[in-house]
Amino acid sequence: MSEQDTVTTPIAPDARPRLSHGVRLVHSEAQGGWVLLAPERVFKADAIAAEIVRRCTGESTLTEIVDDLASAYSAPRERVLADVTAMLRGLAEKKLLEL
Repeated sequence: MSEQDTVTTPIAPDARPRLSHGVRLVHSEAQGGWVLLAPERVFKADAIAAEIVRRCTGESTLTEIVDDLASAYSAPRERVLADVTAMLRGLAEKKLLEL
């Protein structure tokens, strides 16, 4: 799968994304912000990524997450959907998130 396929491949609207086993989102003063901690790996997350990941509990669907973010940030839903889908696909490829 090419990088372009990764960005454009849709995620099912009823998917319930959640962090993979052993992965946590934590605020780290040492790292200067939010980080995803995975076994033997650390990924820095900006504020927007942290807002998205916090909603990935396995309870909310992709549709609910996107609607919540679009409402919270008064952003166009289509743009939020595209950005969230791209980010979640990237995290899933790194085995940090289950879709």
